[in-house]
Amino acid sequence: MDIKGQCWTDEESDGENESEQFLYGIQGSCAADLYRHPQLDADIEAVKDIYTDSAVSVREYGTIDDVDIDLQINISFLDEEVATAWKVIRTEPIVLRLRFSLSQYLDGPEPSVEVFQPSNKEGFSLGLQLKKILSTFTSQQWKHLSNEFLKAQQEKRHSWFKAGGTIKKFRAGLSIFSPIPKSPSFPLIQDTVLKGKLNVPELRVTRLMNRSISCTMKNPKGELFSYPPNSQAGGHCKNIPTLEYGFLVQIMKYSEQRIPTLNEYCVVCDEQHVFQNGSMLKPAVCTRELCVFSFYTLGVMSGAAEEVATGAEVVDLLVAMCRAALESPRKSIIFEPYPSVVDPNDPKTLAFNPKKKNYERLQKALDSVMSIREMTQGSYLEIKKQMDKLDPLAHPLLQWIISSNRSHIVKLPLSRLKFMHTSHQFLLLSSPPAKEARFRTAKKLYGSTFAFHGSHIENWHSVLRNGLVNASYTKLQLHGAAYGKGIYLSPISSISFGYSGMGKGQHRMPTKDELVQRYNRMNTMPQSRPIQSRFLQSRNLNCIALCEVITSKDLQKHGNIWVCPVSDHVCTRFFFVYEDGQVGDANINTQEPKIQKEIMRVIGTQIYSS
Repeated sequence: MDIKGQCWTDEESDGENESEQFLYGIQGSCAADLYRHPQLDADIEAVKDIYTDSAVSVREYGTIDDVDIDLQINISFLDEEVATAWKVIRTEPIVLRLRFSLSQYLDGPEPSVEVFQPSNKEGFSLGLQLKKILSTFTSQQWKHLSNEFLKAQQEKRHSWFKAGGTIKKFRAGLSIFSPIPKSPSFPLIQDTVLKGKLNVPELRVTRLMNRSISCTMKNPKGELFSYPPNSQAGGHCKNIPTLEYGFLVQIMKYSEQRIPTLNEYCVVCDEQHVFQNGSMLKPAVCTRELCVFSFYTLGVMSGAAEEVATGAEVVDLLVAMCRAALESPRKSIIFEPYPSVVDPNDPKTLAFNPKKKNYERLQKALDSVMSIREMTQGSYLEIKKQMDKLDPLAHPLLQWIISSNRSHIVKLPLSRLKFMHTSHQFLLLSSPPAKEARFRTAKKLYGSTFAFHGSHIENWHSVLRNGLVNASYTKLQLHGAAYGKGIYLSPISSISFGYSGMGKGQHRMPTKDELVQRYNRMNTMPQSRPIQSRFLQSRNLNCIALCEVITSKDLQKHGNIWVCPVSDHVCTRFFFVYEDGQVGDANINTQEPKIQKEIMRVIGTQIYSS
């Protein structure tokens, strides 16, 4: 039904019995000219003026004085790989459905909030997080919001901007203060860039355009953290947009601010994650104990069952990394984060608690986690029962291993990088949207290339949850920093294979000749098992990552050993695993045109059409 009360039928419903309600609403509203609050009409028109006519649709339930307002939130600004990791369809808007009182609007009951994507029926967990955020936002606004209050705010602002006033003259010189253009939604970061170019003081812009909220918060230990005002997450995404254009535009603008940074906030408490190296790619629960309990009791972790069924090879890899870190002599340093797992027999206590680490009990539970190969042989519930008999903490630990992974990992199909000579190849994207955006900006300025990063498998449990970091001169450093502080890379595979084999007491890097001999020996030995094995069959694992690195003047090249001191200039792209001491071809050079062409071919098929 449009603004004038005419009937329409082209909207699909996603609720139970909604079609029946819809028809009932049509009959009621068509039978009589029911009263609709004029402020509602004004707010709907504002959405159409600022966005497009299709950005809002209205569904009346006249006989019960209800109206559904569907707001279309454009998310096409998300990168393809981010949308894939978040399991959203970037080419389809997210629908925000608000149910108001038709005749009372802002004076009526607080509206219900639904968030969905019409074609994304399953696995839209991001919608749950966004619904929680927008429900909280609506509740906070509803405490002081009314039709008269909104009208007064709009009249006050309009009189402030009358012709001849100083504000109008100020606006004339700065296009940023012009009325919001009629356009699809875009991330707030574009406005931030524009403000930077105009050298407008951030505080003055914020005061004129928004009512600000403090982003100071406490970390789990109780210390206060204040985030810099230029940070998009800390300084912008929780700001309350102006009411000048009505409540509907306000909540749409707030949604646009929050969506690009959802990964930076806990899905339960909506507080900013306190990570040493910033946020990661996937939204996750924070380490605060109350959130861990809520996460467990709300059943959000039940999604782990689907992960074992659909991403079994990835789960296999995650368990192997966890085991390697736990069995390392350096586990007190590198087994980070330590699991937060609720006791299934006592939901009020933590069976595994980062504040009370018990590596022996953790090892026992991990040893009881059945092999992924066994898990795929039967129903998930049956496998869970078997694990529960072995150790009641085995299955909760497996859930944590899966859900705590904050990187996007996908097993590559047969169209993989054949020159790496392993069937265990994965697409690995760990950078959050903000870092990926900074990386792409730098890439346009300086260009990029590819290089290997070798690190023992025991280190990757942490990397997938904390990101690839500059470990030089920290307790995480293992190999020294002969060429200075930074992330160490190499275009030559043999060098990175050497680093990947160091760990667990092995501190001498093999020479290239030794690696070539080992590669030749491994590839001439009779194979005792199929080369194309789906799962890892050994605990003796080597691994290296293929990264994309910005070729700016910051990248220091010491022959074939490169050091990048700027962590934002290195993004992981692929991950390769080798078993039983195997290594790949030691003669690969990522700077050779044929190698670069092959990498770009696989990147094109995996990242941009994943």
